[in-house]
Order: sequence, then C-alpha cells, then structure tokens
Amino acid sequence: MCSGNCAKCLGITLIPLAIICVLCNILLFFPGGKVADNSDDITDEVFYLGGILGSGVLMIFPALVFLGLKNNDCCGCCGNESCGKRFAMFSSILFAAAGAVGAAYSVIVSCVAINHGPKCFTTESSNATDYQFSDGNYLSNHTMWEVCTGPGDIVTWHLTLFCILLITGLVQIGLCAFQVINGLIGTICGDCCGCCAE
Repeated sequence: MCSGNCAKCLGITLIPLAIICVLCNILLFFPGGKVADNSDDITDEVFYLGGILGSGVLMIFPALVFLGLKNNDCCGCCGNESCGKRFAMFSSILFAAAGAVGAAYSVIVSCVAINHGPKCFTTESSNATDYQFSDGNYLSNHTMWEVCTGPGDIVTWHLTLFCILLITGLVQIGLCAFQVINGLIGTICGDCCGCCAE
C-alpha cells in the first residue's frame, strides 16, 4: 500500500474519533444529562477541555494533512520528482506528533477525572455538589455510588464519557504513532505510487 494511501485512511479514521471526543466533552458540561445550576456543579476536569482541544481540535489538523497527502501536487522539486512528496510525508510526521500530544493531554485529563470521580449531591448536602470519592476508591466498590443522589445518574455518566475519551485518546495516539512510522517510510523511500505517474 502506498504511504499516501495509508495516511489518507488514517485521516479518515481520525476525523470521526475527534468528533466523538468533542461531543463527549460537551456532554460532560451537562452532569447526569441535566443542565447544571451553576459551574461549580460541573467536575473541574471538564473545564480542561481535553476532549475539545486535545483530542478534538488538535486532532483535526493532522487528520486534514493526512487526507491531503495522497492528492498532494508535489512534482518537480530540485529536478527530483519525488522530493516534494518526501517533504510532505516528513511534515506529516510533525503533525502526527502534534496530534499525539493533544490526544495524550486528553488521556491524562480523563485518567485524573476518573480517579477523582464526579462532583455530586448527597443526602447531607443537597444544595451544593462536592467530590465524594478519592483515589479511585469507588471504581471497585459500586455500593459507594449510592452516596451520590444526583444530578441524575452522575457516576455512570461521568465514568462512561471519560472512559470513552480515554479509550478514544489511546486509539488516536496509536494511529498517530503509526503515521510517524508511515511518514518515515514515505520520507526515506518515497511514495510507491509516483506522484507524476501520468
């Protein structure tokens, strides 16, 4: 498979993943699926925008670059037909690294959020939300979830969306790492489908 075709496949895969991350982060602004009365009711890590900035916006740029590699009009550079394509493949390595950094940021924010747990109401404090868990102790003990009385099923909401962000971020890191290898091959060997094949 040509390195340009491979990069295009990666770009096509990264775009829906980025959209999923943005949507998950937006949904986290609605704890338990309900509109928050004030911003203090929303888990702090949501405001770090790991899904919107890290795995979302920062991932769109590499995805668009990968998509454009196959159609890049790169012929004729210093008398060498393939050097333009080689430079394009090299630049894709830099964009892949930037995408991996963004996804890693999202993964770190998600891990911290899962470890802290959500802010929630309790029977003792029904007017203000607060963190009821520490160091991920609620993950293996589901009976602790009953401490949170709202908003909605906040613990499941929090865990589901941050786990989706975590898994999606890890997949994005893997795809960007694959593009780094693909880009190195394209830079060293050139695209097997010569850009001036016509």
